[in-house]
Parts: sequence; C-alpha cells; structure tokens
Amino acid sequence: MSALTLLGVLAGCGSPVGTLTEPVPSRAPSTAPPTAPSPSPSQQSAPAARKAPTMAPGPAGRTPVFTRAAAGGPGGKVVALTFDADMTADQGARAAAGEHFDNPRLIALLRRLKVPSTVFMTGRWAEEYPAQARSIGTDPLFEIANHSYSHYAFTTPCYGLPVVDRAGMRGEVERAFAAFREAGARHVVPYFRFPGGCYDDASLRALAPAKVTAVQWDVVSGDAFATDADAVAAQVLDGVRPGSLVVMHCTRSAAPVTEEAVRQVVPELRRRGYRFVKVSDLMRQ
Repeated sequence: MSALTLLGVLAGCGSPVGTLTEPVPSRAPSTAPPTAPSPSPSQQSAPAARKAPTMAPGPAGRTPVFTRAAAGGPGGKVVALTFDADMTADQGARAAAGEHFDNPRLIALLRRLKVPSTVFMTGRWAEEYPAQARSIGTDPLFEIANHSYSHYAFTTPCYGLPVVDRAGMRGEVERAFAAFREAGARHVVPYFRFPGGCYDDASLRALAPAKVTAVQWDVVSGDAFATDADAVAAQVLDGVRPGSLVVMHCTRSAAPVTEEAVRQVVPELRRRGYRFVKVSDLMRQ
C-alpha cells in the first residue's frame, strides 16, 4: 500500500503533529431526537443502563454532528479521550503477515488508570480481533462507537482513501454494528465517526436513516505515524479545554507512541482538575 493510502487509513484518528487538519463543515441546528439502533439479544438481557444520548437531526433530516461539549457546562472540567480502531476491508493479508492493527497494551493502560473512553471501531477490526472487541465492549469503562465497516471515505478527496458510493453508506454503518454484535460487544452506542473525518452534505443526508449522531473532535492528538510521544502529549495538553473531545488511535502498527503519550496526558490533565468521560457522558453536558 502506498504511503498516501496508509495515511488515509489512519486519518480518522488525527493527523501527524502539526501537519494535517480536518474539514469542519457547518452543522445544522437540532429539531427532534432520533432513535438508537435496535439492541442485540445480549444487550436486551444485560442490566439496564442509561440510554446514550443523541443529537436531533438537522434540516431535511441530515445526520447531526457533535464536536465538543459547551465550555462551562454542568460537568465542569471534563474531557473525552476517543480512540479509533482503524482497519480497512482489504488489510487482512497484512494482519495475517503479522501487522498489528490493535493495541492491547493501550487498553490495559486505560484500565489501570481508570480512564473512561470511547473506541470508534471499524467492523473489519472487530472481525479481525473479536476477543478484544468483546472485551472492550463488555467492560463498562468503555463504549464502542461506529467507524464504518471498511474505513473507506464517505466523500472525496479524503487522504487517498477508496470512496464508498452514496447508496452503500448506510450499509457501511449497519454492517459495522452487526460485526460488533457478532463479536459479543454490549456497550455499543449510536455514534458514528467518518473515516478521515471527511463528510459533506450528501453523506449527512445518506446516513440519516441510520439514526446515528456523527462525532468529530476539537483536539487532534497527532499520534498517527508519530515517533515522539512527548510531542503528541504536548499537542493534546496544549489543545484541551473544558468540554474537549480528543481523537487518538488504537492501532499499534502506525501509532506506536499513543500508549506512552496517554501515560503522560492522563495524570497531567487530572492534576489540572479535569475529569475523563465517555462521549455519551460528554454529550450530556
């Protein structure tokens, strides 16, 4: 795979430090709340939990987009760390050859530090690592959100990613949710992150029937392809404000310093008085 294509695979979790930025289309005002995807049998039999909030659709039923909580909300100094578990539909051969698209040490660190987090997972990742998907998706510290099935772009240009046609966009989301259910994940929320963070009005309209809230970010960690954990940590710490939503990776092969960066970021933000929350809790602020 070319360097440009590999960059596209990971662009959904942020840019290399100080280089890439994501598009920030205007967002439509809210009108009425959508319904969440139907739970799996395992979800139906699980103990009752608070329903994950969603934003109301925009004009003409466009999928709503959430970027961060309002500063000064009732939650005070809260921040959400999110991790994209990226794997494209055509990378099975690379995984079979030993490339690691997972990062179990990062997940173990988040558990040790007791950091609630949201993992935006592709369906292909869940199929490649079903035991990890189940472990993350049955741990109340985490919630799994949708990052499409194939990690193909929903508009173009988008970092060299292959592009899903409009007719297939809803199916990408539904197929990923099905992969999470098949893996046995229970803590699944009706949120969607566009691969590469790339979207337009047409993709927002196409995804409306999926009844999801699109989730972007306001702080880019820069952990994609980074080799300097200190620089990644500094970029996060410089960007976080009350209500921030940080995008990072859960992919060892192309984000090798994320674990070390998190090891620095978490205690420092706590020292500054921040509390970590999942996206579902940030959306309640």
